Amino acid sequence: MFSPEGPSVRELAVQALSSVERGYDLLAPKFDHTPFRTPDAVLDAVESALRPTGPFGTGLDLCCGTGAGTAVLTRLCREHVVGADFSAGMLGVARERIRPGGPRLSWVRADARALPFGPAFDLVVSFGAFGHFLPRELSGLFAQVRAVLRPGGRFAFPLVAPPRPGTRAYWTLLGFDTVMRVRNALWRPPFVMYYRAFRLGDVRRELAGAGFRVELHALPEFGRRRDGSPRVRLVVARTPDAPTGQAGPVSRG
Repeated sequence: MFSPEGPSVRELAVQALSSVERGYDLLAPKFDHTPFRTPDAVLDAVESALRPTGPFGTGLDLCCGTGAGTAVLTRLCREHVVGADFSAGMLGVARERIRPGGPRLSWVRADARALPFGPAFDLVVSFGAFGHFLPRELSGLFAQVRAVLRPGGRFAFPLVAPPRPGTRAYWTLLGFDTVMRVRNALWRPPFVMYYRAFRLGDVRRELAGAGFRVELHALPEFGRRRDGSPRVRLVVARTPDAPTGQAGPVSRG
């Protein structure tokens, strides 16, 4: 799972026994050499799907980590791109690795549940961060995103279909989730990382409750499951009063 440049078992253990913020501060220098970083194939597919709807003026990479998604925004936005994360360590790595070029680039340390922005963005993206929010926090999180988007703005993120029960991936995720719940029952501070709790039905309901119009687009690069459903979808949540004449991504699912 990890390259030779990735963290050692001891380093992972120290991270897992820390808070989420402190854990990512510690992991930041080696984060891009772990399976936790969003694969380039997913980043590229999201960029390709969003490109026909742009170009955008301003963009926000929510929970940006080391900036992989921020780099995508620098190719989709013309004016200003912001990467926001609550880990100072992750932001430090992002500043070093994502060099300015194209739109103005800023890095902001912020909690996604209390964003320090007004309605300044045309596009908000997020990659791989939602497992760090409890289900009861989604409504507040999505309300924050809604508040920082301009009229007609979009909130986009990829969502992988859950593995089928009984498969190796299913048991791996279930085992990881169980370990995290036991860890949090026995140790403080908690380390919230429950990816099985981020389900499409709940996501659509909470986005609608925050005032978004929700669209689902298949990412064809990843194919379909036996039942015909997409393996990976792009969720695009749009604010009201979207400008006319802009088409959505061409891939539907």
